[in-house]
Amino acid sequence: MFTLSEENYLKAIYHLELDTGKGVSTNAIAKKLETKASSVSDMIKKLSEKDVVVYKKYKGVTLTGFGKKIAASIVRKHRLWEVFLVDKLNFSWDEVHDVAEQLEHIKSPKLVNQLDSFLGFPSHDPHGDPIPDKDGGLKIIEKSLLSTLEKNETGVCVGVNDSSSEFLKFLDKKEITLGKQIIVLEKEDFDDSLSIQIDGKKLSISNKIANNLYVQKS
Repeated sequence: MFTLSEENYLKAIYHLELDTGKGVSTNAIAKKLETKASSVSDMIKKLSEKDVVVYKKYKGVTLTGFGKKIAASIVRKHRLWEVFLVDKLNFSWDEVHDVAEQLEHIKSPKLVNQLDSFLGFPSHDPHGDPIPDKDGGLKIIEKSLLSTLEKNETGVCVGVNDSSSEFLKFLDKKEITLGKQIIVLEKEDFDDSLSIQIDGKKLSISNKIANNLYVQKS
């Protein structure tokens, strides 16, 4: 029913709506998909005709109920495949995104449900992002950016804001992974850089890094 390109648009709108909690501008979609605003406008018209999005002037683009269900199913497949690649095929977390981008377009609901069962019904992908259930429901956990913690506060790493291969490789090098407890030892007034402790080791990280790590406060 939907082309690969249409599915990518639905997924992008889904993520942007979750981030903002409101309608999404065509410019925001163009930026996320790295395309022209004119191309976005053409696609939004096509998707509107399929009753998966609604566009309102000054309010932007929103997914319909049907559109959210389709988009959630694509995100579900993507994140389940990421879990499979890491847990069963020994991919590292910085390698899985591009492969999962291809696998997410497989149409078989039976395959996806069997995959979910085979993996033990995981709730989150290797980057800490929640996996929608088969009805599109999403369990959101409370999390904060590491940059919002103050001196002597502690949090457990539960996700990343930047899932680029470069950033994930950097985290691997610093041995910062999901589930690790992070203690803020110092916070510099000058540039908001942090001195932190993980597994008894002290290290300094920039505000940019702290703004891309999610923690659950202890």
